[in-house]
Amino acid sequence: MSPPDPSGNPVTLRDIGKALGVSHSTVSLALRNHPRISEKMRNKVQKAAEEMGYRPNPMLAALASYRRGRVNQPINASLAWINAWPDPEGLRKHGEFDHYWKGASEAAAKFGYRLEEFRLDDEFTPARLHQILSTRGIRGILLPPHHHQPDWGDFPWDNYSVVRFGRSLQSPVCHIVTADQVANTIRAYHEIHRRGYRRIGFVAPNFELRDNGLIFELGFLGGQRIVDDEVKIPPLLLRRRKPAEVRASLQAWLKEHKPDAIFTTISDLPAMLKKEKIKVPEDIAVAATTTLDTNVNSGINQNPEEIGRVGLLMLNSLINEGSRGIPKVFRQILVEGNWVDGSSLPDKS
Repeated sequence: MSPPDPSGNPVTLRDIGKALGVSHSTVSLALRNHPRISEKMRNKVQKAAEEMGYRPNPMLAALASYRRGRVNQPINASLAWINAWPDPEGLRKHGEFDHYWKGASEAAAKFGYRLEEFRLDDEFTPARLHQILSTRGIRGILLPPHHHQPDWGDFPWDNYSVVRFGRSLQSPVCHIVTADQVANTIRAYHEIHRRGYRRIGFVAPNFELRDNGLIFELGFLGGQRIVDDEVKIPPLLLRRRKPAEVRASLQAWLKEHKPDAIFTTISDLPAMLKKEKIKVPEDIAVAATTTLDTNVNSGINQNPEEIGRVGLLMLNSLINEGSRGIPKVFRQILVEGNWVDGSSLPDKS
């Protein structure tokens, strides 16, 4: 192998190709871990580049990225979106999750990928999934949110670059892209307060503490710092109980704290209030953590398509740098949402 150029001239892709007897385009693809190049050749090229002291030109890399962003690349490889829901059709019935898919799919196309869904069940097992992905040369996996923890068995995560959306999946402990729920909830509290409401409450299912519930609660408590103690209302976390017990908890909380506005994760809270002869928004205004998946039109737009796009960008970066498996330190990219005005929480300031 040729040593670094003693003249100080930068080593080029053509130099590496000449040393290995391959084209410079093969070298370029191999350095980007492109699936068209065999793993053996990718490793050979990357080793040679390191030994020869190759360093990419950041200006050329930026130009290439700019061009890729303006023109969709030909579809030549796939990425996997793993759906292990018991009812797989239910995943994308959630507006947020469907927009994750849309954002990720559009971004994938710009980089020459196709995003494909793979549905796990009793017959299509994780072992079968690995067999298919490895045969087809698919090296990138996106994991959408799940309401239950799938049994991954001994799935070889070390063979793949993996990104998960949200915090509901407890494993694999890989990089995350999700909404900035703390910032979103603090912003919601401030927006509700700015519209003239003072006794602002928060209602959520208690079982969500295992994923986003605690984060929402922390954001709500952070938002309360702008008001005096006498108007601070404790969060109502409804436990998994019989409907009559849930209703009794809500009734007691409403009677004791008398909120004039509620921020909630519960899609049917307006219907629950209606049973108590409470009109929305005349008696109590309501805003939601997401205006997509609740029967509430005031609250937070979590920008889910951007979350999907950023998830794909992170996955593409991991693939290009050859980062696979469970990271020693995992990253969290948070996407901030924006406030949406609606009739469920009119401005009375």
